[in-house]
Amino acid sequence: MDDIHIRRGYLPGAIGRVAELHAAYYTENWSFGVYFEARIATELAAFMSRYDDSRDGFWTATVHGRVEGSLTIDGQHAQQQGAWLRWFIASEKLRGRGVGDALLSEAVRFCAQCDFPSIYLWTFEGLHAAHKLYQRHGFVLTEERIGSHWGVKLNEQRYELLL
Repeated sequence: MDDIHIRRGYLPGAIGRVAELHAAYYTENWSFGVYFEARIATELAAFMSRYDDSRDGFWTATVHGRVEGSLTIDGQHAQQQGAWLRWFIASEKLRGRGVGDALLSEAVRFCAQCDFPSIYLWTFEGLHAAHKLYQRHGFVLTEERIGSHWGVKLNEQRYELLL
């Protein structure tokens, strides 16, 4: 992991690159389309516009200055609803190199330092490697429902970690 750098905070171009990483992976593997990419881009841009360093976290994993992975903690309603883990992705070149584990460890540590009661995320059935990673970090499946939140009908799953 010597060539991989993880940093917290805004990085110019990161919003577009994170949307691109999501669109490329989920379109190729799950047939998501423009609705998904547009939603990622607009929601991430809105989040970054209200980003508060004391309660929110935005981590990127870069290789030679290029964003190849990300993870976000939205702490806006964390005391009432838990911190929301969002936009967690690693490019093909980073998968299997421990980057997801490192990003998730940073996020959990941050949430614990903020005294958030919990962290939750929404995902969907079929992302086996991601689910194993969440479970290794103590997340448990708390809810399942059929939905089309991302423009495709899926079995959506909510994972939660009590801190």
